[in-house]
Amino acid sequence: MARNFPLILGIESSCDETAAALVTGDRRILAHKLAGQEREHAPYGGVVPEIAARAHVEAVMPLVEAALAEADLKLADVDAIAATAGPGLIGGVMVGLVTAKALAHAAGKPLIAVNHLEGHALSPRLSDPDLNFPYLLLLVSGGHCQLLRVEGVDTYRRLATTIDDAAGEAFDKTAKLLGLGFPGGPAVERAAANGDPKAVPLPRPLLNSPEPHFSFAGLKSAVLRARDAGTHRPEDIAASFQAAVVDCIIDRTRRAIERSPDVEALVVAGGVAANTAIRAALTKLAADNGLRFVAPPLWLCTDNAAMIAWAGAERYMAGMTDALDFPARPRWPLDPDAEAVRGAGVKA
Repeated sequence: MARNFPLILGIESSCDETAAALVTGDRRILAHKLAGQEREHAPYGGVVPEIAARAHVEAVMPLVEAALAEADLKLADVDAIAATAGPGLIGGVMVGLVTAKALAHAAGKPLIAVNHLEGHALSPRLSDPDLNFPYLLLLVSGGHCQLLRVEGVDTYRRLATTIDDAAGEAFDKTAKLLGLGFPGGPAVERAAANGDPKAVPLPRPLLNSPEPHFSFAGLKSAVLRARDAGTHRPEDIAASFQAAVVDCIIDRTRRAIERSPDVEALVVAGGVAANTAIRAALTKLAADNGLRFVAPPLWLCTDNAAMIAWAGAERYMAGMTDALDFPARPRWPLDPDAEAVRGAGVKA
């Protein structure tokens, strides 16, 4: 088929979502198929890596076939195959990456190994063709909480990271502590809608500190103490927790804006970016600082294959492909040269 832009098949399997998508270099999403695992992990209150990996094995090829069928295409029609190669739960990452390698080898197509975080970082450019480099990115997900200057494809400068827990992890732990269900982020947001955000005095870790790094472990511990005190409704604890997270994120992001005077847009991506309270606060922060606020549609914020296919398209158009022996990586920082941060460990 004649095209002016590449067509990329993307595969995502880094955590508990298996997904396949077909995306073109001119931002058309031709198909997107996704299989969640909420039912499998709900009894445990969190993602069980072995269960996740087995579910990916069962789901990945039927999803690829369904995506091709929906777009009325064959594997031979795609220009390259992109897959998450890390970071993430290594069993799941290997399932998706090995599947992509097999398909690429069988069809004689290039492989594009995509950093899952780059998928999130570039996803706003899939939905907003006017978003140009550089921009300031708040990347908030279950495993990561970072502020980055996105200077180009494969070019990132980390300004801040979490020194302990990520925001998404804190949401998940809070939901588990309060018995709100799984997945934790949406459960906390639903409960918070019926609570008083001023009812429970909770800390704002690192608020007003000069460095724009994040910390949520102390806040999570404060939630535990508030629950054990037995004097607050779960809805009030959830609302107070969410308000504290918003305050921390806004304060830290404001610091990063001060260090990036040349950017024209504040961008948010990652699963926690689906939280409406956080979006509203970031929208105001951007306006107060004369920046355009950009956020992908809610479904593009959570793990999905469209962002992986789009990142693959961006890399393909920049001439970046990978060998079939590219390894799966449980850890893979976007800015490997960033200065180490105290306590950050593998989440840097």
